[in-house]
Amino acid sequence: MAFASRLLSKSKQLPAGQILLQREHAVPVRFFAKEAPRQALKGDEMLKNIFLEVKNKFETAMGILRKEKITIDPDDPAAVAQYAKVMKTVREKADLFSESQRIKYTIQTRTQDIPDARTYLLTLKEIRIKRGLTDELGAEAMMMDALEKVEKEIKKPLLRNDKKAMALLMAEFDKINKKLGIRREDLPKYEEQLELKISKAQLEELKKDAVEAMETQKKREEFKDEEAVDVKSLDIRNFI
Repeated sequence: MAFASRLLSKSKQLPAGQILLQREHAVPVRFFAKEAPRQALKGDEMLKNIFLEVKNKFETAMGILRKEKITIDPDDPAAVAQYAKVMKTVREKADLFSESQRIKYTIQTRTQDIPDARTYLLTLKEIRIKRGLTDELGAEAMMMDALEKVEKEIKKPLLRNDKKAMALLMAEFDKINKKLGIRREDLPKYEEQLELKISKAQLEELKKDAVEAMETQKKREEFKDEEAVDVKSLDIRNFI
């Protein structure tokens, strides 16, 4: 464990708390924060409030990470579930979006001005790919086929403000959901499964960073005779 302590305390490659928060928030914290309506503020006062808000959220998150044990083992379902639980606590206490909420927010902001259904669906696909999500069921292809069917029926491109034609498309989507066994009431379960997938991916990145940091430090003279450490044995709380 001595090697681990020296490694993580001296290495700038693995600041544990920062890595966890970076994995959880790929863009600044404030971007995904849930915001209440604000009064108009002037320059310096607005910047001060933004700084204090981000500072408070960061300190809240770090306080939780200093208390909760995280095992860097993406192959252990229990470790993944514990990591997901800790990050959920971080989001709730620091008032941040979940991955599902982020995706929903991204979809809303990216698609709000898109007039036609085809561009809308293509944008959804682009968002999915950029977020590293897979379409394991082939739903996208089915939705595009449904759109083709409706547009062939109405003999023109389907616009999102065409309520009658959009109702036809939604009916086709309902058939697809039924075929795939997707039920609206099961959405919370799907969100939980998504969070577990994201947690596993984040743990894999943490493990990769830790291994790379140890391999780099091992080459240094001061660590030359130190025994190798299993990443799973590291307790991130000791290095935050």
